[in-house]
Amino acid sequence: METTLIIGFVILTVILWTWAILDIIKSKFKSPTMNIIWLLGVLFFPVLGSIFYFQLRKKFVTKEKRKFQPNFNRTELKTTK
Repeated sequence: METTLIIGFVILTVILWTWAILDIIKSKFKSPTMNIIWLLGVLFFPVLGSIFYFQLRKKFVTKEKRKFQPNFNRTELKTTK
């Protein structure tokens, strides 16, 4: 009984840890250094870091979507002869 409980906690911890790391990698933070700080915090403190990240992430992640604005109006270089 105790062994299955410990294995269950380990599996849940790994799932939470992986989910937090993947979310940190794909999220767009207001400050680029916050991405590194949260990633290091979750890596060094897997359980507490993940819990704190999911509780506080709304303050640090931007909600606006990325803007794709390609510039297709390139001016070609004209060579003069």
